[in-house]
Amino acid sequence: MTTATQTTIPGYTYGQPTVAHSPISAQEFDLLKQTVLWSEEDERYLRMAGDVLADQVEDVLDLWYGFVGSHPHLLHYFTGPDGKPIDIYLSRVRARFGQWILDTCRRPYDQTWLDYQEEIALRHHSTRKNQTDQVNAPPIVPLRYMIAFIYPITATIRGFLAKKGHSAEEVEKMHQAWFKSIVLQVVLWSRPYAREGEF
Repeated sequence: MTTATQTTIPGYTYGQPTVAHSPISAQEFDLLKQTVLWSEEDERYLRMAGDVLADQVEDVLDLWYGFVGSHPHLLHYFTGPDGKPIDIYLSRVRARFGQWILDTCRRPYDQTWLDYQEEIALRHHSTRKNQTDQVNAPPIVPLRYMIAFIYPITATIRGFLAKKGHSAEEVEKMHQAWFKSIVLQVVLWSRPYAREGEF
């Protein structure tokens, strides 16, 4: 899978003026990165992971969507009032999810990236959920599932990282960099769920 563009992925608005501005300051973000032990080495190994995963994105998505689809309590957040999955919603989110894998590995974690994390956060929260794709699905993804999803998204990626012949040490470093990034992002996505002044 090649890196798609904003024009080919409905609702993918990275770097666009419509994206929410993150209220997290550069200093706060730096402290968060320090807290997850983020380093320049992690940046290098995430770029390596992006190269490893680029042509495996659809396979990763097949696995993750299979996981969500096999758990009705997770699939619920993609269903309409009739309780049936909204196919176009699943399809559009899947395309953005695939781009998110590449963005996680390849984008610089700068203000534009930080702003898009806020956008992702709001799209899971009642603030903006369903608006991007104009669907009538449940109005929020509970924070408990956002946090719990850290494990499957992290555990399942390792097998894909090991498929290109890298050493065990390189695979481990790619995996640890991915893990740190996922924790960092989920922390940022949790911001709208916190009471004012408590994040």
